[in-house]
Amino acid sequence: MITAAQKYQNNQATTATPGELTLLLFNGAIKFIKQTKLALQEKKLDKANEFNLRVQDIISELVITLDRSYPISEQLLMMYDYMNRRMIESNINKDGSILDEIEDLFAQFRDTWKEAMIMSKQRV
Repeated sequence: MITAAQKYQNNQATTATPGELTLLLFNGAIKFIKQTKLALQEKKLDKANEFNLRVQDIISELVITLDRSYPISEQLLMMYDYMNRRMIESNINKDGSILDEIEDLFAQFRDTWKEAMIMSKQRV
């Protein structure tokens, strides 16, 4: 059975612009990192693994959708690769401090992306 929240999320994703979808991915990664950390604290390692893999899936989606026609794309690709390797390392070692680092990077990406979206709307 689909809940109202799931319907809302599905509608949000299907009607979002590409820029908004990227923002949703950043926010989703942050949410799943927080859930991973909580699961680690509660010693629910199967859940921690599940949430960690969701973050890795989000990183993969960010890589796939990256527009490589911009010079900054290569630097973003290297950052996403680094973040993915660190998520794998965190998952193997059950290391929450790595999650703090990656959460901070995602927060910086999200905040920068929000600013870029605002600036692009002001130009129109």
